[in-house]
Amino acid sequence: MNPIESISYSVFFENSLQELSAFLIKKKYSKVFVLVDSNTEINCLPTLQEALGSIEFDLIEVTPGEENKNIDFCIGIWRMLLDFGADRNSIVINLGGGVITDMGGFAASTFKRGIDFVQVPTTLLSQVDASVGGKTGIDMENVKNIIGTFTQPKAVFIHTQFLKTLSDRELRSGYAEVIKHGLIYDVSLFQKLKAIAPKDLSNEIIYRSIEIKNKVVIADPFEKGIRKILNYGHTIGHAVESYSLKHDKAPLLHGEAIAIGFICEAYLSKMKNGLKEEELSEIVKTIKNIYPVYKLAKNSYSGLLDIMKNDKKNNAGQISFSLLSEIGKCGYDIFCSEEEIFESLDYYTTR
Repeated sequence: MNPIESISYSVFFENSLQELSAFLIKKKYSKVFVLVDSNTEINCLPTLQEALGSIEFDLIEVTPGEENKNIDFCIGIWRMLLDFGADRNSIVINLGGGVITDMGGFAASTFKRGIDFVQVPTTLLSQVDASVGGKTGIDMENVKNIIGTFTQPKAVFIHTQFLKTLSDRELRSGYAEVIKHGLIYDVSLFQKLKAIAPKDLSNEIIYRSIEIKNKVVIADPFEKGIRKILNYGHTIGHAVESYSLKHDKAPLLHGEAIAIGFICEAYLSKMKNGLKEEELSEIVKTIKNIYPVYKLAKNSYSGLLDIMKNDKKNNAGQISFSLLSEIGKCGYDIFCSEEEIFESLDYYTTR
């Protein structure tokens, strides 16, 4: 597979970790840092270390989990960079899932007004979504990614063997973003995904998913227009994820929450953007065959709405959605009322 060329960097697939080693040797950085969490330190760092050979690096470790993607942990990363003597010719290798790539990118993009970083995503979610597109971010007050920058990595290195370290639940979470790319852009991809399980995902489908996201990002790097279609399912999904993180003993993973958003926002798509009833039913059946049902209590609706009101995409107090006109096509900047949103939540709970 050839590298995918993005805005100002390449996404490498075949022999990606060897490509990373060659990249570092060529760039002659003064210092190399590897950001991990306790999971990737055990499961992924040895593979990276072997590929880097004699290249020396300092290790920075953070606690895993979305609840730790915040300014306090960023301060810890910045402090370690200072203690290790990082200068503006240093580089951070973000080795991990979406939390590591989001937070590591943000920490690097703001340290000394920005130092280089590369992404080595280790989960399906981070490979097909979080590592591509130049968005960095952290959460604040239970609002996801509300603080961040648009900063492109110097490169992305996709090593699909890392996916073998994941649980079925983690694979299923990342699968949601692959499904999204089919729903908003490529009906044939969506049809292929209906016929396979997350654990049977091929490298070719992962490549296609990243290719779709990259095409959208290149067309609109700063999310002023078409890039907003990548938010399908996320207005409601992010709210559910944030609410679950605060209230549930075993919070939903990102993809599990976004899958709820797919159903709710497919219903809104039928209501507001012309999605046909049969396609709505097809989406609901597909999602419910993959993801367990989550109990959305009516007394949670107002809390979910409060989170949605802080969504970055909103305009003049109106809650903005990206909605399907058909499977494979998506519009954006479509505003829905509180009553319509509550109706979509009711739809999810009754299906």
